[in-house]
Amino acid sequence: MFTTPPISESPVMAGRRNQLVAELRQKGIVDEQVLQAIGRVPRQLFFPKDFEQFVYRDAPFPIGHGQTISQPYTVAFQSQLLQIKSGEKVLEIGTGSGYQAAVLSAMGAHVFTIETVLPLLKEALKVLKILDNQIQCFHGDGTLGLPASAPYDAIIVTAGAPEVPKNLIDQLKVGGKLVIPIGDKPDSQTMYRLTKNSDGSVNKESFGPFRFVPLKGKEGWN
Repeated sequence: MFTTPPISESPVMAGRRNQLVAELRQKGIVDEQVLQAIGRVPRQLFFPKDFEQFVYRDAPFPIGHGQTISQPYTVAFQSQLLQIKSGEKVLEIGTGSGYQAAVLSAMGAHVFTIETVLPLLKEALKVLKILDNQIQCFHGDGTLGLPASAPYDAIIVTAGAPEVPKNLIDQLKVGGKLVIPIGDKPDSQTMYRLTKNSDGSVNKESFGPFRFVPLKGKEGWN
């Protein structure tokens, strides 16, 4: 499970993280489990040291290979939609920097995460091993999910998909939730939460416009 790492942190950096939590609360994040997790994860570990002035701004930031570390509000919003309980299995599609996986772990989830860009995954692993060596990381096509460890209580997709990958629905438990941005353009999506019914169908809820990098893979943007 996630543990607060033995890092040297200035009071200024800790104070900025507390300010970020307060800002997210003002913007409508109400799940205390999510807010506490954001307050525990040192986001500066996921940034190049030359750019630490941007760490606790509520904005995305490029991490190379055409990818970004998501805006903290987006991380918090998706995490809140999952409604996970401590000990539940969560699959993340798109490891990226590793920050979202760390937040989920800090919420008490048993995290599986898959990334298609190998250099990004290697960098994320370096940081995640400091925070939580229980997070299980994989390289591959996230649109296919991770069937070997299915079913999952929740699945989160951190890139914009043209449609819902059927594999992900199949790998959800009954009652499980899939949070995914979907849109017919690679750079514009609507956030959805799908809850799986016992007959395999889903209940679909919409939560407004978001903007993500495109999801790559067999059932994504090729």
